[in-house]
Amino acid sequence: MVNRQFLSIVLLAILLFASSCAGALYKVKPAVELPPLGESAKHESAGGVDVRVAPLMSDEESQDLFEANLPLSGIMPVRVELVFESGVPVEIKRARFHLRDGEGKQWRLLSAKETVSGLLKANDVYTYNPNSRKQFEKEFVAYAIDLKSPLSDSDRRRQGFLFFQTPKKEPVESPQGLVLSVEGLPQRVELKLN
Repeated sequence: MVNRQFLSIVLLAILLFASSCAGALYKVKPAVELPPLGESAKHESAGGVDVRVAPLMSDEESQDLFEANLPLSGIMPVRVELVFESGVPVEIKRARFHLRDGEGKQWRLLSAKETVSGLLKANDVYTYNPNSRKQFEKEFVAYAIDLKSPLSDSDRRRQGFLFFQTPKKEPVESPQGLVLSVEGLPQRVELKLN
């Protein structure tokens, strides 16, 4: 009788644990069309494409959007908008984004999936329901900028986030002299972020 009660309690505990892991790991706000960047955004023309970059997100903005503090995890999200100006369609799949700081150190560009992995590792999240991770990845990846299809008169604006990891994977702490350079567009572009 005691073994049967013990077994029932253990099974109930396992069931409760499994059901608590059924949702997404983090509650990412649904990806909706982001409003165009304001006039105060840094921008530079790249021969048919206007490259616009939003000011860096604060810890609070990151927490609000992704329910995760990306800067504390050593990851800095940078919002980018590419606007087709005119002329011939522009292939953007060859565009390469590089970020360096005032000391000349290169920050590593991460894919959205690499960002999710880095975020989980930085927060010591190793045990989770695989479906929860897939859901989180799906919601997170929706915010990454799509660079696969060309910009043209019919598809004039593309926006989303690029995710950069600090050189030593340390938390982002008021980096100075950040410069985003873009290669692979009709002209090379360099934008000072701060």
